[in-house]
Amino acid sequence: MAIVSALLRSPTRLVAAIRPRALKLANCKRIACLALSFQHCHTSDTNSSAEHLSSGLEKYKDLQIYFNRRLRATHHRFSNIPDYSVVCGHHHVYFIEGDGIYRMDERQRELEHVLNLGQVSGGEEKKGPKNGERMQTFQWTIQRIRLSPQEKHLAATLKANHREELRCVVVKLDRKMSSLDPSHIMLTLDKVFSLEWATDEVLFYTTLEGLRCSRVFRLDLTSSGSRITSVYEEERPDVFVEVALSRDRQILSINCNNRTSSEVLLIDTTAANLEPLLVQPRQLDLLYHVEHWRRCLVILANTGPGQEYEVVQAPLTDPSMASWVSLFVPGPGSAVKDMEVVGDHCVLAGTTPTNELVLTVVPLTHPMKAYTVPLPSWACAIETKKPGLADESKVLEFLLSSPVHPPVPYCLYLEDGLLLSGTEDGSFPVNRGNYTTRRLEACSQDHTLVPVTLFHAVPVEGLRQMPLLVHVYGAYGRDLHMEFCPGKRLLLEQGWTLAYCHIRGGGELGLSWQRQAQKEGKQKGVEDLQACLQHLFSLCVSSPSLTALTACSAGAVPVGALCNRHPHMMRAVSLQAPFLDVLGTMEDPSLPLTLEDGEEWGDPLGNPKHRLSITSYCPLHNISPQCYPSMLLTAYSGDARVPLAGVLKYAEQLKKAIHTHFTVDPKSECKPAPNIVLNIQPGVNHQGPEDFQLMLEEEALNLAFLYKELGLDPPRYKRKRS
Repeated sequence: MAIVSALLRSPTRLVAAIRPRALKLANCKRIACLALSFQHCHTSDTNSSAEHLSSGLEKYKDLQIYFNRRLRATHHRFSNIPDYSVVCGHHHVYFIEGDGIYRMDERQRELEHVLNLGQVSGGEEKKGPKNGERMQTFQWTIQRIRLSPQEKHLAATLKANHREELRCVVVKLDRKMSSLDPSHIMLTLDKVFSLEWATDEVLFYTTLEGLRCSRVFRLDLTSSGSRITSVYEEERPDVFVEVALSRDRQILSINCNNRTSSEVLLIDTTAANLEPLLVQPRQLDLLYHVEHWRRCLVILANTGPGQEYEVVQAPLTDPSMASWVSLFVPGPGSAVKDMEVVGDHCVLAGTTPTNELVLTVVPLTHPMKAYTVPLPSWACAIETKKPGLADESKVLEFLLSSPVHPPVPYCLYLEDGLLLSGTEDGSFPVNRGNYTTRRLEACSQDHTLVPVTLFHAVPVEGLRQMPLLVHVYGAYGRDLHMEFCPGKRLLLEQGWTLAYCHIRGGGELGLSWQRQAQKEGKQKGVEDLQACLQHLFSLCVSSPSLTALTACSAGAVPVGALCNRHPHMMRAVSLQAPFLDVLGTMEDPSLPLTLEDGEEWGDPLGNPKHRLSITSYCPLHNISPQCYPSMLLTAYSGDARVPLAGVLKYAEQLKKAIHTHFTVDPKSECKPAPNIVLNIQPGVNHQGPEDFQLMLEEEALNLAFLYKELGLDPPRYKRKRS
């Protein structure tokens, strides 16, 4: 389920990739789905430049090597947990391995190589590390697989591992496949971002130019070759365009979204002409997503009370807003996150006022008989299974997980509301652990209750002496990343307490939760974070000297602002691709995201109130001589979303402020002096490295930094009895 996120989707300053549920060592891959990111093919000059900019890393080297081993072992331990990476056709199951796409027949007896990445890219040869033998490496990572309706063709999007390049490969599927036969590859298309089959011979797709996705094309496969025609082109620079297919595969939608409005065009895949039909013209502050049911449209729109989401219905022949009829309105305090139409039922994933995950089922034939399905209290994230070409439509299959709880498969039988898990107790052997999930609420400065999700394995009475890692984001209406992460599970098993602060500006409690901390309301997110820390300390959860904060991209704004105001509340801070120069960035209209980001941060050039607001909290422009927490700043040299110049300027001014503080007050109680560590990596990947080994190294450095700065001893291996 990623529908509401798609309504807000565009290349924002965030780390929003969906991590694979199983990080298999054999595959060594990571797939980004929500927001695409890129890496330039870096040369030795770029590498040396990054090494020159990075500073303070050497003191963590030994610990980094140690944690690299621990993380590798932890990822291996969770390498066989369930995921939904396979694609089910009528006769075969398709899946991705390191060198391409494979398929297996229904009886799982015969394995066939459908697409060899070496044939697509030509491969890249390099010498092996030990005996100098020639090794073949592959330049591409497979992102999405799409099967045509009758399984005649397969289309896959590829992303270059070290270049700013996208490609789509169209493969003809025969009864027997051979990866040695390149004739199965019908054609390749450049810059393809999203794609869907309308028929076995017609593929619609969008292309990405820079950070913009504005054009839709139609590919027709004919007996004599292929033909490409332009279908749609978006003129507004702040609108991001994607194509999507309804769950019943009868309607293909062209979704045109920006921060504040939506416009959707539909293509009836059962019709002969395949001409787009406009649902509802763009209207300020109207967000909507369209699904299909029995020649009607089921629409999730923010036309409910308080401009929150509700479910409405309209006939396919007259889909405009004037024909919308309300089907279901969530109760007060509840927020709808996503929607699926499965058979004759509309299934809504949502949250309670305390941010607990729930499912609501609305029978489309009898909407008044809607019912709620309670989910396990530990569940923080849900991923639904993409239906196969031959799947029945009366059961919803999905995975539930949390940052420390590996995914567990569940089935919801929609006719009677029966919920069954993969095992009797809803867990697998690797899931079982003696830890607690707690839902808390912190009272912010304006008396708003802010949800906090807490994970700990140590008994409550012992939490005061244990380290605390606080996660925060609070921007663009995006939820905190709450899917399973092996590194978080490792910390939990070593006694850490993990806190996730769902501050305003994010989307955890609905659209109003986001709106409260936009533009001039950005201060509220900083106040919420401060209230969360104070509440945790008041409950005897750790202490400031054992507390670290971590954030990505725009999440660095509330963290950096709090460090300027109350640096004594934490001992260490770890930031990835941090957005720290809000004022300088929003004053530069030449940057690719400044225009559309005005809805989030404001316009400091045209609105004096916005400028005053940004100036009051901008992390870079509020640095002052005082004792700051130690910081690890990880950035990427060519990041188009967060300019590296802002990160470097922030680090330089922070070091100067700390030096001034100790010069003026050499007897400062802040001992030892904080460390400001720069980890500048080559490439333009806003989301971090996709290579598994590089990802482990970055994560290991982060753990080494946290242990070193909090004065903790590294965990010891448990010796196995012989």
